[in-house]
Amino acid sequence: MNDTHLRIAITTNSLVALDANFVAARQMVFYDVSRDASEFVDVVHFSRSGKAKKGPGGGKGCVMDDMEDDDGTGFDPMTERVASLADCSVLFTMGLSDLAAVRVHAIKVFPVKSEKSRSIDEVIANVQHMMRDTPPLWLRRLLRDKDGNRIGVSLDLQEE
Repeated sequence: MNDTHLRIAITTNSLVALDANFVAARQMVFYDVSRDASEFVDVVHFSRSGKAKKGPGGGKGCVMDDMEDDDGTGFDPMTERVASLADCSVLFTMGLSDLAAVRVHAIKVFPVKSEKSRSIDEVIANVQHMMRDTPPLWLRRLLRDKDGNRIGVSLDLQEE
């Protein structure tokens, strides 16, 4: 990406739509999105038995015990999912618990919950639309330069 962009994460079970809850998602896809372009970055697959993995596969079952530290085996599925967001600015998901939201926000990733399933292309188009018009303050704070560094914005920035 040559200009200002965001790295976004989208929770998905289908790999074509925003259609999964944060802790129950089989995969998370990552895109760099600028005003006029988007670029696929990566996909991380999750499984109930542990460790995120690249390549085919995905989660089995539903991990709804995210209020606990782990699943009884010493493995905390939410920690792994939050860690996978390290280079992102925004997480798009169908839902996440309060605890998950706190953890995601703690690493300076802005969580956005969707009320309905949307195609990944639609999510990207909506982000680009916000970036082209006057971006809301929360979005301006998350924009990155071509090297991936956050640009940031002060609170006294004029509304154009």
